[in-house]
Amino acid sequence: MPSLITDLAYILTVASIVTIIFKRLKQPLVLGYIVAGFLAGPHMPYTPSVSSMEGIEEWSQIGVIFLMFTLGLEFSFKKIVRMGMKPILTALMVMGCMIGIGSMVALMFGWSSMDRIFLGGMLSMSSTTIIYKAFDELGLRSKRFATGVISVLVLEDILGILLMVVLSAMAVSRRFEGLELINSLMELAFFLMLWFLVGIYLVPLLLRKAGRYINSETLLVVSVGLCFLLAVVASSVGYSPAFGAFMMGSILAETIEKENIEKVVGSLRDLFGAVFFVSVGMMVEPSVLVEYWLPILVLTLAVVLGQMIFGSLSFFVASGDMRTAIQSGFSMVQIGEFAFIIAALGQEKGVTSAFLYPVVVAVSIVTTFFTPYVIRLAPAACNYLEKNISAHGGTLLRQQVSAQQHRRRQEPASLSFVVRRRFLVDVLFQTAAFWTICVALAMFIFATFLPLFQHFLSEIYCSVLCSIITLVCLSPFIRPIIMRKNNSKEAQYLRSSNLVDRVLLGVVITAKLLLGLGMIYYVVAFVSPLWWPWNVLISVGALMLILTNRTVKYVSMRIEHTFKQNLRQRDQQSNTGYGRRLRGKDLQIAHVKVPMHSRWGGHSLSQLNFGRTSQVHIAAIIRAEHRINIPGGNSRIYPGDVLEVVGGTEAIESLRARSGEELYQPQEAAQSDKHSMSIISLTLSESSPLIGHTLQDTDFRRRYNCMVVGVEDEHGHLGVTQAKRQFRQGDIVWVVGEEADLSMLEMVI
Repeated sequence: MPSLITDLAYILTVASIVTIIFKRLKQPLVLGYIVAGFLAGPHMPYTPSVSSMEGIEEWSQIGVIFLMFTLGLEFSFKKIVRMGMKPILTALMVMGCMIGIGSMVALMFGWSSMDRIFLGGMLSMSSTTIIYKAFDELGLRSKRFATGVISVLVLEDILGILLMVVLSAMAVSRRFEGLELINSLMELAFFLMLWFLVGIYLVPLLLRKAGRYINSETLLVVSVGLCFLLAVVASSVGYSPAFGAFMMGSILAETIEKENIEKVVGSLRDLFGAVFFVSVGMMVEPSVLVEYWLPILVLTLAVVLGQMIFGSLSFFVASGDMRTAIQSGFSMVQIGEFAFIIAALGQEKGVTSAFLYPVVVAVSIVTTFFTPYVIRLAPAACNYLEKNISAHGGTLLRQQVSAQQHRRRQEPASLSFVVRRRFLVDVLFQTAAFWTICVALAMFIFATFLPLFQHFLSEIYCSVLCSIITLVCLSPFIRPIIMRKNNSKEAQYLRSSNLVDRVLLGVVITAKLLLGLGMIYYVVAFVSPLWWPWNVLISVGALMLILTNRTVKYVSMRIEHTFKQNLRQRDQQSNTGYGRRLRGKDLQIAHVKVPMHSRWGGHSLSQLNFGRTSQVHIAAIIRAEHRINIPGGNSRIYPGDVLEVVGGTEAIESLRARSGEELYQPQEAAQSDKHSMSIISLTLSESSPLIGHTLQDTDFRRRYNCMVVGVEDEHGHLGVTQAKRQFRQGDIVWVVGEEADLSMLEMVI
């Protein structure tokens, strides 16, 4: 029997026994896995040990990949955008303080510079798994402060990925250099955006096209295959495989199959995650723990007291509520999964000392054990501080906060500033996205097609052909770099505003034009033997062809529309129940949106005769908030309607393709969903101009062009808002409106 199988059988048997005992003792399973690893490891002389640590390390690396993959499934880029700046600032402050504390403790014990840097990274992030578990066991998940803690934990996980990349770069160079760090961050941003854009475009298409063939078994194979594929790609470009697995998880989190993927992958995650934590326990050496008992004790106190003090202060700076801040800070007094991953990274790169791994594991065990008790201590600490803070100091603090809130309400951001900021942010992100795709596509073509053509063609013909192919492939992405947002609502406002705004608009449009021209010139000059002025003329001519060609415009619109549709499909599913299956005969109910420039507009169902031409039945017509169930032959459809159709998978896909082909002259893709309605939730902070006012006296609908549909209480119950009800701090307000108006409202509120 291979040693890999016997070792796996042994550690899983030990882990099952120990975790059952820990479950009975109501302790976290992570601790049970670590203790099981210690018992089955080579440093425990009184129990049998595994025969080969190399095989266990390979299994544990698979466990890390699965852990990061499932973490990515719980993450959404759109959620991060909706969180606002408060959780981001809190996460940055907490991590910064803990990195400093860890580095100072390591310096106090005279450890090496790389030990100090890596130790700071290990102590900077709390354990998402352990805090989730503690909140569930203590019944705190529904509390308002728990929501803020979970938001910060999600952001810490994201920043932890960034920290791993930075530490990997520093481990290679063995030193800290600003230029190398900036270069590493720029490369990270490039690959992060490239993988996200390409993944969001291709992966949902793959799942839709192959939907009829995918069941639980094939979904497991497909999702795990995609996970390991991006892990391999990430490793090949110099990043951790865990980073690639996390990115694929975040891509699949935007698909309608997210819940099914979590379900089918959950067992694999639990199995290999257990192997990973068991391997962590195998690294614990009793002799090291005895030798380094003082650093373990000091680090434990540093983590607990650091999070209690600096974590609470960070939450207080962001929220201004002392009780919420203390409860939040006291909840994060442990280190967990990322500490082990960073410790393993340091050992893999050979830059950290051998004792650091078991020391960190010991600190994690102790802090995890004390986490529930510290959380229970938070209310008593709040009461003590409230009683012992002097009345004068408390009054002065409240007066300062009240004065600051009053200034914010009296001096809201001007409309010109809000529009200018929104315009610049949109242009920046859109330009960066299209530019990233252009660079990646050009590099791919030059690396593949150019060497291929050189075997069959002369140099001049090879250069011309490769340039033409590259420009044709890049044209749908170069055009939006130059043209997108030039005629948007924000651009029209700036164009009609003051001189400064008009100059700003002109500078931005010119910069985008030069970026597009620069990309074309790069492609031409890369293979052209001509003098540079001729290359400039060729580039200008190619740019004019790209901007005036209607096919390029249409293809660009289709690509952007598909990407937006893929990105929004989960929101559409939650609102309309998209993708519900009728089991038995390959029938399903699906939604097909009628494009704004569709030739179907104004025609009746009997005229279109979808049953004969597309083999589908129209079960309902959804028009804005109005639904027409079982429509008759005389019912007409209009642009923007959503058709709820019943049919087979191929028939529905054929109808979707037909809806995208039977169009009048195409217009800008942005016009098609310019006036689409969305719903968002806003948490009212103490600085919100709505505090103390009602819907009636603020004239909410006319001022913000949006509608309040309900207010959520602390228990998560959504109630109808009365016109005379005053808004209070902490209210979660649900608002419906056009996307542009909602974005403006988020900035003002």
